[in-house]
This record gives sequence, C-alpha cells and structure tokens, in this order.
Amino acid sequence: MFLTLSFLLLSSISIAIGGPTVISVSNGGRWGHWGNSDRCPAGTVAKGFALKIEGKQGSGDDTAVNAIRLYCFSRDAKASQIVITSLIGMWGGWTSPLVCSNSYLVSFSMQVEPPQGPGDDTAVNNFKFRCSNGQEIEGVGLPWGSYGGWSDSCTNGICGIKTKVEEFQWWGDDTALNDVIFYCC
Repeated sequence: MFLTLSFLLLSSISIAIGGPTVISVSNGGRWGHWGNSDRCPAGTVAKGFALKIEGKQGSGDDTAVNAIRLYCFSRDAKASQIVITSLIGMWGGWTSPLVCSNSYLVSFSMQVEPPQGPGDDTAVNNFKFRCSNGQEIEGVGLPWGSYGGWSDSCTNGICGIKTKVEEFQWWGDDTALNDVIFYCC
C-alpha cells in the first residue's frame, strides 16, 4: 500500500512540475467521433501547422475546417520536418504551413460555430496557436463562429494530436472537424 501511495504521490508531483500532458479547449463541436492519436517522433516538437479547408459553398453545404496537421522538427530545426495528423474530413485542400519563428507550439484557441438549428453547421472554422517565444500564429480559416478561450500551455511544447471528425452524412448536414486535443512533450 505504501508503495502504491508513494507512486501516486510522485506521479502527481511530476505532472505538476512538467505541466499538463494533454491540452484542450471547451468549445469543441458535438458531432463525430475521435480518431487515432499521432505523435511527433522522439526528440522532435511541433513548430507549425496547416489546415485542410473547404471554401465557402454558396448555397451548398459548408464544412469549413476538415483537418489539422502538425509539422514536427528537431528542437534545433536542423532535421527535416515530419508531418503528423489524426482523423481527416474528406473535403477541401491543405493550406500552406504556418511555423513559429525560432520556437515551438505551446497552446491553442479554436474558432467554432455553434449549432445552427435548421441552418448549415460547420463546427471548427479556424485555429490560433501561441509559440514558446510569445508569437501568435493564426490559420487561414473561414469567418463563422468565434474563438473560445486559450488552452493550458505545454511547458515543453506540443508533440501529438487527436481529432474528432464527423463522417460524411449522405443527405444530411456535414460538419467535418469538430474538436481536437494536443499532447504535450
């Protein structure tokens, strides 16, 4: 029993010292299911991201952000990039990556459109990230919805991703990306 309590106490101390292990925000959409997680290789950290965006559809069904991917680099940025992602919606194309200047991703905020009742739902429309040097970088998303609060900060950077995506609805209203969690290094 003493060994178990000691382990739990030491685990709690290490989490408190190292910061959170997972970061999330509270304004994610309600539709879809969670995909598999993906992580940066050992010794790397996420320094940038790109979004898979479907543009405005006029009178058609809008989905906005369909996916997000992270760009992992060695901390000294000398090694080539590794791209990681989780579940991906089927519409749109990838934006150019946005990368922190001489730093790495540590926290995020998500722009989400709330449920529209009988109207066209989109869920996630954009992302902002804070870098370890204080820089903020914002994706090139769509205008619907609003940003929620910022996530906690990963002390040693973001190193993994897991997304929640609504699958194709056939004759229903599609939303694609609804939520995301990021794993800390």
